Amino acid sequence: MADVSSDGAFVEFERVQKSYDGENLVVKDLNLALPKGEFLTMLGPSGSGKTTCLMMLAGFETATHGDIRLDGVSINNIPPHKRGIGMVFQNYALFPHMTVAENLSFPLEVRKMGKSEREEKVKRALDMVQMGAFGGRRPAQMSGGQQQRIALARALVFEAELVLMDEPLGALDKQLREHMQFEIKRIADNLGITVVYVTHDQTEALTMSDRVAVFDDGRIQQLAPPDKLYEEPENSFVAQFIGENNTLEGTVKEIANGKALVELDDGELIDCKPINVSKPGERTRVSIRPERVEYNKERLQEGVHTLKAEVMEFIYMGDIFRTRLKVAGNDEFVIKTRNAPDVERLTPGQQIEIGWLPEDCRALDA
Repeated sequence: MADVSSDGAFVEFERVQKSYDGENLVVKDLNLALPKGEFLTMLGPSGSGKTTCLMMLAGFETATHGDIRLDGVSINNIPPHKRGIGMVFQNYALFPHMTVAENLSFPLEVRKMGKSEREEKVKRALDMVQMGAFGGRRPAQMSGGQQQRIALARALVFEAELVLMDEPLGALDKQLREHMQFEIKRIADNLGITVVYVTHDQTEALTMSDRVAVFDDGRIQQLAPPDKLYEEPENSFVAQFIGENNTLEGTVKEIANGKALVELDDGELIDCKPINVSKPGERTRVSIRPERVEYNKERLQEGVHTLKAEVMEFIYMGDIFRTRLKVAGNDEFVIKTRNAPDVERLTPGQQIEIGWLPEDCRALDA
């Protein structure tokens, strides 16, 4: 999905800042626009500002500066319960003394809705998450995954157009988590709702989102669709934070015709795509994804720079081989190779040559 001009934006942050002590900014000058129906994930390490942004959108925190708009209307001074936004938390926040149906009915009672309309909406929301038979149960009688579905149904029950989710799958085991990722995405797509989702789990962000905003130090470092974020990181932080990544330190020797010639610290020369470098003499950190590296002679193309490498560790993982190498002084260099009949299995201590295409190698900030 392309970047959104603020005219068609459904959710909009304009120059938003947040400070708790009047000095240190937790969120710095945030500009962000989402169209209706987008699934946007705010991803970043703890303390990067992503949850604070979500809480300001929900109305549980106030922006120190700037404007937050929903469907063109400023919501800075509208209390949380009047914003018409659904919320899903990691701890479910279900009332233990109420049945599932009562939990879902409660936000509708608060909105003074009649009994028959409430029952109809509760039934519809439970069916959406395939929990129609659980209306009479209490939260304690259900598994974590079932409780999370109920929490999602409660966020959908009053037909909110915007649903906010804060680490909603954090308490679930791996398998259930993966299942719920696809489930939530499917429900969001079917209903056409707009979702702002917060997580520090990159796999979750890559599998669920239309776009991902990567946060660090109170700022968005990059905002892009998942594939672009992974294939084309704009700086070292994003390259390191999203997926597995190899880095080699070096100095830019020359930049010409869309290529940067980099001298690695051990004296080897390689061609890269210049991303965050502009002139010779600049220090750079070269970034290359493990699955882009080749070591089979037949597969290495003509004209590709090759580097000598020593095998440190070879791990058989079923569908792939994961090999750790020592390359240009870095002994944490990892390559991933698809398990295929023509791929050689390596042994520790073996000396090999590796290579990759210049466009798969990015010269980023040091």
